[in-house]
Amino acid sequence: MPITIHSIYRYPIKGLSSEPLAQVMLSTGKCLPHDRRFAIARAATHIDPDNPVWLRKTHFFMLMRDEKLAQLRTRFDEHSGILTIERSGRLLLSACITGAEGRSSIEAFFAEFFMDHPDGPPKIVEAPGHTFSDAQRKPNATTDQYVSLVNLASIREVERVAQARVAPLRFRANIYFEGAAAWSESDWVDKELTVGGARLRVVSPITRCPATAVNPDTAERDLDIPRILVKEFGHNHMGVYAEVVADGTVAENNSLQTN
Repeated sequence: MPITIHSIYRYPIKGLSSEPLAQVMLSTGKCLPHDRRFAIARAATHIDPDNPVWLRKTHFFMLMRDEKLAQLRTRFDEHSGILTIERSGRLLLSACITGAEGRSSIEAFFAEFFMDHPDGPPKIVEAPGHTFSDAQRKPNATTDQYVSLVNLASIREVERVAQARVAPLRFRANIYFEGAAAWSESDWVDKELTVGGARLRVVSPITRCPATAVNPDTAERDLDIPRILVKEFGHNHMGVYAEVVADGTVAENNSLQTN
């Protein structure tokens, strides 16, 4: 059975909702355009936009500790810089995240949204060319920017043992693929993939944290995914990180081939 791309997503603001893409242009050494471009930093977090460094997820508001973020649906227009925030179908805010005035409005929104949080008001942060990914640079990689890929067959195996639906978006991957045997992606580390018109090299499996316990539809913690993975499969992995080694366009229904 051929392996094909089922769906593609980006996450412009770390911890906030996904945005589906019909296709995307991947560039060597880079993640998806605008993926994790912004983050909601905790008050004590310092980001030098001219010299950004990787920071642990605990420096930011994110689903592992702040599951109420899943209540929000957001959209980012990279042309206008407008970020739209909705909850339960109701528009809460539309403001330009790339401009000082709009960013202040967005920070004020999240200050109220997290008004009971003891750390102080959050800050919207951005550093050109930097991605606020959870993935620290891998020893066998040439970059610290990755594309994440998840096998839908592996998710179905988790559903089978959990006896419950497991929404793929729990795993916040960039690319979901279909047609490979469950867990076969674990054998891809250090191998190259041809994905649509691009070439990627797999650098590591993705270790999963308690953020995956949060149901993206209900914003409730309803399945302990890390525990299920360890107990039933002997590991805490779902998906792989890959670096882009040759530019190309990737679209839904494109083929994925291991080289």
